[in-house]
Amino acid sequence: MPKLTLVNQEGSKVGDIELSDSVFGIEPNNNVLYDVVIMQQAEKRQGTHATKNRAAVRGGGRKPWRQKGTGRARQGSIRSPQWVGGGVVFGPTPRNYSYKMPKKVRRLALKSAYSTKVKEENFIVVDTITIDTPKTKDMVAILNNLEVGKKVLIVTNEYDDTVTRSARNIPGVTVKAVTEVKVLDILGHDKLIMTKEAAEKVEEVLA
Repeated sequence: MPKLTLVNQEGSKVGDIELSDSVFGIEPNNNVLYDVVIMQQAEKRQGTHATKNRAAVRGGGRKPWRQKGTGRARQGSIRSPQWVGGGVVFGPTPRNYSYKMPKKVRRLALKSAYSTKVKEENFIVVDTITIDTPKTKDMVAILNNLEVGKKVLIVTNEYDDTVTRSARNIPGVTVKAVTEVKVLDILGHDKLIMTKEAAEKVEEVLA
């Protein structure tokens, strides 16, 4: 059972916390992590790419010359793909790239991602994060107290508007509620800071 130091937002130790082996102490499944990351990256694709085929290009309604007797190859339209300014053949069309994976696989990927951060000692549990009014300098002070780098994911028990607004102008820092966290978020940041309540909620949901 992983045992981590519980700190406050000033960076001082306030106790220890034991995390669930079944959530934070498993052997990470790299294959599942890879598959889920690819899926979540696909979900982010807009899929708005498009080209015009010969039917969509303006013009070309009249046959450029008669079928026979000119000595030239027969042509039906000046907007055929072989013509300059013609339509594109087999070009990309708008589509939805998202797809789904089994729930058990997604849960295993989340557990693997959390366990990876614990294993790499890039997981910090804070008793609570409290900011009275949205101020970037207050969040910067907290991050300095915890001695974290530039790419940090802060996970709270539920959406906290004050904490979120305090961090949104800091490059590389992301704040999310525990129910919104994805594998891509965890692996995309160097450090993971989680409140005690959020860690308990993760254990409750994934254990």
